[in-house]
Amino acid sequence: MSDRLNATPNDLRAFWMPFTANRQFKKEPRLFVSAKDMYYTTHDGRQVLDGTAGLWCVNAGHCRPKITEAIGQQAGELDYAPAFQLGHPKAFELANRLVDIAPEGLDHVLYTNSGSESVETALKIALAYHRVKGNGSRFRLIGRERGYHGVNFGGISVGGIVTNRKMFGTLLTGVDHMPHTHLPGKNAFTRGEPEHGGDIASELERIVTLHDASTIAAVIVEPVAGSTGVLIPPKGYLQKLREICTKHGILLIFDEVITGFGRLGTPFAAQYYDVKPDMITTAKGLTNGVIPMGAVFVTSEIHDAFMQGPEHMIEFFHGYTYSGNPIASAAALATLDTYKEEGLLTRAAELSDYWADALHSLKDCPNVIDIRNTGLIGAIELDPIAGEPTKRAFTAFLKAYEKGLLIRTTGDIIALSPPLIIEKHHIDELFGKLREILQNNI
Repeated sequence: MSDRLNATPNDLRAFWMPFTANRQFKKEPRLFVSAKDMYYTTHDGRQVLDGTAGLWCVNAGHCRPKITEAIGQQAGELDYAPAFQLGHPKAFELANRLVDIAPEGLDHVLYTNSGSESVETALKIALAYHRVKGNGSRFRLIGRERGYHGVNFGGISVGGIVTNRKMFGTLLTGVDHMPHTHLPGKNAFTRGEPEHGGDIASELERIVTLHDASTIAAVIVEPVAGSTGVLIPPKGYLQKLREICTKHGILLIFDEVITGFGRLGTPFAAQYYDVKPDMITTAKGLTNGVIPMGAVFVTSEIHDAFMQGPEHMIEFFHGYTYSGNPIASAAALATLDTYKEEGLLTRAAELSDYWADALHSLKDCPNVIDIRNTGLIGAIELDPIAGEPTKRAFTAFLKAYEKGLLIRTTGDIIALSPPLIIEKHHIDELFGKLREILQNNI
């Protein structure tokens, strides 16, 4: 390792870090300087097993050759092309490749640069769609308590995580929230879909009755609520939401920024749960986390509703400078190639039982009050320290880093989502280290 890579920056003050305890971090920095496959290397030369695919995004593992080579080649060939009124071949090739693996009927793609932007885009499409269909009275957006849909104003408005909302004023008007599906008293330590709670979807009918269906444009949910601590949908829940939305002419949006691209053992959670939404928002695994990029999948019905009027006129006034960026497109195509060649979009199905067994083996550890799993996702909920919420899980995070393991925490919940290239011996290492940490009664 070169001295340059091994060096710790001598001044950390300028960077205001996102979603970070900045003062704590800058007293004891945790810096990654390189990565390969399942492991990061720290600035002090230690190997850290990646138990979270970075931030739910590095699905194919780190520094994969096909992806890095594609980026370098594209940067030397075409670095940037304007996204408005002009195009480049790879953006169209990528869109075709994406709809090929999407649920049937989701035949069109709009490009964004992040999950947050994908959500904003989908919400705007929903509002505009009803308008072009002559239903401009449909302006309401329905989210869910504990939902996470990024950090832009639309996303935090339909989202339901209090800490992401409370400092930012009134947010969007015309938004309501369904209750979350977490029922620890009935569903604790469930493997896969919980038995209880599918009827919670009927709360959407109550909201429809309150506001009238003629005012509601869309419902947005994560099939698996990831950032709030891995809440698995109860049996029948997503199917019931689909039925209610169809009945009342409401668009259903699945936020698959986390669950997209193989996390559950199918390309998308919509296929895993056999529920077809009207739109799917994605990002993260689209480029394996290498370059920011997102995509919103829409049905032909939605797309075609906009393709009216004079052909020289812009149909939808929305987009980004970097929509379909050439280098991001190249990275995404190489990512899809890697997924296909290595069977990664279905690999979680092969490992899910082994993963679940290892995860649930921690049930007897001190302070563990619930364990949840689906695909290659897991959560370990810890009993909070009285008067010090989040501290127990954050302590586990710090101890894990010291032991060479990267985990994610949200509240007092440990969330896990490893790269899909994980092997059984990595799973053994991950949960062996976690057991050592939890047994110490943190």
